Amino acid sequence: MSRTRTAVLAALALVAGVSGPAVAVTPAAEAAISAIPCTVDYKIQNDWGSGFTAAVTVTNNSAAKSSWSVKWSYAGNQQVSSYWNTKLTQSGTAVTASNESYNGALATGGSVSFGFNGTYSGTNAIPASFTLDGVTCNVDDGTGSGGGGGGNGGGSGTRVDNPYSGAKVYVNPEWSAKAAAEPGGTRVSNQPTGVWLDRIAAINGTSSSMGLRAHLDAALAQKGSGEEVVQLVIYDLPGRDCAALASNGELGPTEIDKYKTQFIDPIAAILSDSKYASLRIVTTIEIDSLPNLVTNTGSRATATANCDTMLANGNYVKGVGYALAKLGAIPNVYNYLDAGHHGWLGWDDNFAPAANLFKQAATSEGATVDDVQGFITNTANYSALKENNFTVNDTVNGTSVRQSKWVDWNRYVDELSFAQAFRTELVSVGFNSGIGMLIDTSRNGWGGSARPTGPGATTSVDTYVDGGRYDRRIHVGNWCNQAGAGLGERPQASPAAGIDAYVWMKPPGESDGSSSAIPNDEGKGFDQMCDPTYTGNARNGNNMSGALPNAPLSGHWFSAQFQQLMANAYPPL
Repeated sequence: MSRTRTAVLAALALVAGVSGPAVAVTPAAEAAISAIPCTVDYKIQNDWGSGFTAAVTVTNNSAAKSSWSVKWSYAGNQQVSSYWNTKLTQSGTAVTASNESYNGALATGGSVSFGFNGTYSGTNAIPASFTLDGVTCNVDDGTGSGGGGGGNGGGSGTRVDNPYSGAKVYVNPEWSAKAAAEPGGTRVSNQPTGVWLDRIAAINGTSSSMGLRAHLDAALAQKGSGEEVVQLVIYDLPGRDCAALASNGELGPTEIDKYKTQFIDPIAAILSDSKYASLRIVTTIEIDSLPNLVTNTGSRATATANCDTMLANGNYVKGVGYALAKLGAIPNVYNYLDAGHHGWLGWDDNFAPAANLFKQAATSEGATVDDVQGFITNTANYSALKENNFTVNDTVNGTSVRQSKWVDWNRYVDELSFAQAFRTELVSVGFNSGIGMLIDTSRNGWGGSARPTGPGATTSVDTYVDGGRYDRRIHVGNWCNQAGAGLGERPQASPAAGIDAYVWMKPPGESDGSSSAIPNDEGKGFDQMCDPTYTGNARNGNNMSGALPNAPLSGHWFSAQFQQLMANAYPPL
């Protein structure tokens, strides 16, 4: 996977008057932005060890210009070999990039972008400073609150390519205590899991649960002198989970303004606090929302009236775009957009349309593709990471595996192959080539005595697939508290090409939904897919639900499920 680095060289950190890593601009600092005459965003999009591709965006905060010239110097032996959208010259370590005839106009507040290829040996450090027409960029000119300065100042605001690389990941003490209280639970209670912000009250916390600041403070305590990732699930869209009642949210379909001002804005304000600038904050944006618009609308047999409503009013797209833009403006936040799983978007009818819809959301409400650092699959699902006993290209007696009842013409048979292929598709529609994928492995281990040790019998394509598949669900559309599931791969960074990490974003032991209707004040309904006696619908091929009995409300602790997950863990505990 390509490496991407971004330098905004202390601009906002200096504006805010901090000495630590750069922070997002706050309302109190907005008046000082004009003191920064220009900013330069220098990104290394690809680096293959002896050469690199860079993209540069220059923003002019001074008087409008009819022509421009940007200069910088390298600390190493970098040499520019080709360039585009600029006239570029180099003398020794000094580089000058000037406008072409067609892009000389640069309005106040306007930006211009160009790129180039280069070679190097040794190190490939980002330049320490830039000038626009002789004026130093990314630095307070002395008239604002930043107090002057130059170079990198107190922090670079640099996002690393993979936030999980070289970092510890926050262990949620609330989840850890519940896990440790279970017999045998201390074997996994030190594993990192996601913190779910699934309603407005979760931001400040309740009498029985920590709020966002409390989690971030705890993460700082865990961090020590190294790097620390904090994993947050941003999950409160209006009309949330339009195809599943168990996880309906507190906001109605039209309450997009409330979502923005009472949910996203307060989260962004907390994450922007310079106190937390040394943390790498990973956000998983709105699970299941956009995939529902792809598969559960219109004339499809799986369509629901609620999903049709959310497609028509555009509030899923607007909400996701707003969240990406608001959170993406914070230098130490890494946004990962939910991308369902292979048993949802792996079919031809869903694969490309989903990528295009994600691009639409990522360029709405002020967001750009630069606000998306990657995507996450299998969140709160059970799809096996890797099926080793068959491939989608196998045939049995002349019949393709794709024709089996289990695969049902899907292009993918497991989560790893889907995530890697979908990453390629996302790049093809315009997402940055440096995006990485996360795969949730918290409940997809499928171990224990039922785990096949080899391929199934070749009597038919169905006996071959069913006898060999690790995923023991009745149907790939089953999602609620699945019987027989086990813990999967433990969280780890960079486990495979294009994959930033395996994560446990869904905390094992937290219910997907109640087995029967339970009155509550959390806005959560009863979904029949969580009833073990339910005989199914179009979304699971009219099969039994495969759900465990006696489950509590979604998000509540489900001891029996946690015990099952440990017993069936693969790799075994």
